[in-house]
Amino acid sequence: MTRFRRPSAQTTAVVLALAEQPAAWRYGYELCRGLGIKPGSMYPILMRLTDRELLETAWESDVPAGRPPRHLYRLTGAGRALATELAAGAPAPEPTTERASGPARLKTGWQGA
Repeated sequence: MTRFRRPSAQTTAVVLALAEQPAAWRYGYELCRGLGIKPGSMYPILMRLTDRELLETAWESDVPAGRPPRHLYRLTGAGRALATELAAGAPAPEPTTERASGPARLKTGWQGA
């Protein structure tokens, strides 16, 4: 695996979330909602991970009428190795704030994804 700088807290959160079910295909929007990361941050993260061959991608094959196909993501073998490395030596990602109706509430970075 090609070595690169330690990933950001958001990238680490994405990798660890995908590692929770490594064989499952996930949608970017699903990851955005589960992690509290805005799409403007999420999709560049997914593209960088794909470019580094840490994610594999596919298009949704069973698309309901009237909806375009969605892009799916899951970890490659190298991505799973990175997730193992991050889980072993990484502190939990920093919490993110997510605006709810009313005051901002605190949401942990990757739990529940």
